Amino acid sequence: MGRIAFDHVVKKYGEVVAVDDISFEVADGEFLVLVGPSGCGKTSALRCLAGLEEVTDGKLYIGDREVTDMPPRDRDVAMVFQNYALYPHMDVYDNLAFALRLRKDMMATAAKDSGLPPKKTGLFGGLIGGKNAYAEAEIERRVTHAADILGMSEFLKRRPRQLSGGQRQRVALGRAIVREPEAFLMDEPLSNLDTQLRMQTRAEILKLHQRLKVTTIYVTHDQQEAMTMGDRIAVMNKGVIQQIDTPQRIYDHPTSLFVAAFIGSPAMNLLPITVQRSGDQVVLANGDFALPAPARVRMRLEEAIGKELTLGIRPEYVMAVPSSAGGTDHMDVVVDVVEPLGAEVLMYMSGAGAKQVVGRFDPNHRARVGDRLTVGFEQDHLHLFDPETGNALL
Repeated sequence: MGRIAFDHVVKKYGEVVAVDDISFEVADGEFLVLVGPSGCGKTSALRCLAGLEEVTDGKLYIGDREVTDMPPRDRDVAMVFQNYALYPHMDVYDNLAFALRLRKDMMATAAKDSGLPPKKTGLFGGLIGGKNAYAEAEIERRVTHAADILGMSEFLKRRPRQLSGGQRQRVALGRAIVREPEAFLMDEPLSNLDTQLRMQTRAEILKLHQRLKVTTIYVTHDQQEAMTMGDRIAVMNKGVIQQIDTPQRIYDHPTSLFVAAFIGSPAMNLLPITVQRSGDQVVLANGDFALPAPARVRMRLEEAIGKELTLGIRPEYVMAVPSSAGGTDHMDVVVDVVEPLGAEVLMYMSGAGAKQVVGRFDPNHRARVGDRLTVGFEQDHLHLFDPETGNALL
């Protein structure tokens, strides 16, 4: 079983806390993405799991085994690095086979010393252990099978310098596949690829996961990769897991200001407001608008009159309304930037108080820079956050 668990794991570098008491589980066969800005601790957490860094405190589990103090070679995980880490003097075949041959020699020596008989294991049913550990025929089967999965069969005799960036990354993935590990650990494997190749390789990794069903933890700073690849996402910041859930739930229901601002492109609009009373209504007001408080939190906000909060609204829920619309539940803006993207148009707009709002509109919307518009916000998609704690209230 490829279940993975972090149990109150802490990693410090001197006085610097890189991973701060994180606990979560990854189910057998799940694809979990660790996402966050540079320096948030995601790679440190992955390296601790791989055994490349010592854990300061806490426990790590892979399958039914605690692996906290276990050497990396015994953890049965395969890591894919950002820089490919291919041997330039070896062809593709030998790069794929290298780890198996190395383990063959190590296991054969250990089996000779202990007198262990060979045993059958692995997806390919090869003999592992004793003098038959990773026989060359078994290595060949694994290498050719991995090459076939990745579409690299015709490149087995080429060296890394003769391959494109995408092909090199596939070799790095293949080297992980041939080991048949309990888990794949991927540390920003697409960072060195151009945009088109990233999208293509991203799809290949997903197809590979659907085929092999191996537990995978994938580290990235790219929230678009996280949203499109993960069964679940764990959002990290300053060494702490901010939220862990499915991509859509994190997008629709961020539990903190950080998650709301980090997930989504463009990011969620975040506007300072004050809770006020207007007649018998509770309103969310700033210098540009006064929105009636959503019914589902009105009672809670009755106790927060005068309190400053942060209002959040995704760009797709900013809508143009007629400039003649009455009331105060809309915002008069000036268009600062227009970004036509083919299927949609992004408009960056500012209100009277220089508060910027981004809207996502139909491509037929013909507004130009300098135009004056009136925009409103869809009430069912408003978010409220406490700026002091960063926690979501709505």
